[in-house]
Amino acid sequence: MEGIPANIRKKPCIVIGGGDIALRKINLLLKAQAKVDCLSPLFCKGIKNLSKDGHITLINESFDQTDIKDYSIIIAATDDKSVNSLISSIAQDKKIPVNVVDSPELSSFIMPSIVDRSPLIIAVSSSGKAPVLSRIIRAKLETVIPSAYGILADIAGEYRQKVKDRFSTIKDRRAFWEAVFSGVIAEKVFSGRISEAKEDIQRQLDDSVEMDLGEVYLVGAGPGDPDLLTFKALRLIQQADVVLYDRLVSKGVMELVRRDSELIYVGKKGGSDKSTKQVDINDQLVELAKSGKRVCRFFPSDPFIFGRGGEEIESLSEHGIPFQVVPGITAASGCSSYAGIPLTHRDYSQSCRFVTAHLKNGTTNLPWEEFIIDQQTIVFYMALSGAKYICEKLMEHGMDKDMPIAIIEKGTMPEQKVYISSLIELPALLEREDIHAPTLMIVGEVVKLNEKLNWYGN
Repeated sequence: MEGIPANIRKKPCIVIGGGDIALRKINLLLKAQAKVDCLSPLFCKGIKNLSKDGHITLINESFDQTDIKDYSIIIAATDDKSVNSLISSIAQDKKIPVNVVDSPELSSFIMPSIVDRSPLIIAVSSSGKAPVLSRIIRAKLETVIPSAYGILADIAGEYRQKVKDRFSTIKDRRAFWEAVFSGVIAEKVFSGRISEAKEDIQRQLDDSVEMDLGEVYLVGAGPGDPDLLTFKALRLIQQADVVLYDRLVSKGVMELVRRDSELIYVGKKGGSDKSTKQVDINDQLVELAKSGKRVCRFFPSDPFIFGRGGEEIESLSEHGIPFQVVPGITAASGCSSYAGIPLTHRDYSQSCRFVTAHLKNGTTNLPWEEFIIDQQTIVFYMALSGAKYICEKLMEHGMDKDMPIAIIEKGTMPEQKVYISSLIELPALLEREDIHAPTLMIVGEVVKLNEKLNWYGN
């Protein structure tokens, strides 16, 4: 952490108190590279461990007025209000900065909750009235501010003088940095492509040519529950100018898209003339990026697990379009978890296999013999229409007709339904029940665990 006065790093600080609150304050001081003494007749385990590791110096005694010496700052964290008040009075008489935990009226400075993206520092404070609320807000900020913002700030400092030399007015300099901080260059920093980002900045300074090339984000939208999105996915979808999606991307996820983003439906449905052709999607991504747009291409589940992500980035790469791939929680993992069905379990399954029920040409041609293995879980994607055929083929190749099987409809969403059956009985269940996509089919002994582990319910 930067921004702490140099004298505080040279002279030790003292924390008076030995409990968990004192430990939190000590950790903040250590993060700021301060030298720390801790005074108390008793110390919690965490403080003792810091002392054993040589990070702090312990003074094992009760507080006495003479203990306040030439410290850079003093923190009072005892559970005795009168002692805390005395410490505050003595410290302020000696002109030493003092903080009394949960007593802003006795403090000459506060210790806010910190979001550390050095050299960028964000402080959140409730002026001592609601420290828990401050920590909650800090945690929310942590989720939306990538750690690489510190690197971006360092790069800005590195090029600051060059930008001043290149642009004579504040207005032009501001426009330049706004484009850097909110565009493709910033995204390159966030994804670890530091050298490329610097090259782009230098090229703009040298050529004074605007970067008119956009970028494509291939984002895994997960199985449906918007809370399962990654931090990176959330950040990218909220800055996209255009969003390409289909019917399997849940409404909850779509509600997180920026309100002024252009939405383009690119849905597919097996055998339908209304389906969007993959080649058209590829061309559309290229065209939008070349026009300078930041494009989010949503994939249900994950771009690389029975999505078309591989085909799309081949096309982007051929045209020199920058792109990022953001993995999503795949349907197999998300739906099985919400159904209380572990995909692997020491007593039931030592391997798991993901299978798509449809090939590129619309046929089903699977290695059935390889599925007939003890203690193996098989997860079939896009299997609802072919479920009866799959059951027949598995039994035909030797799988026990009583093998447990689960159909999970709208997994991870409030409308989730889990149907438990067996290979022999599933066709009849499908006749009885009105089941609709999106669905996932799990075959294996692990399905038995649903009865005991079904925490989310139907």
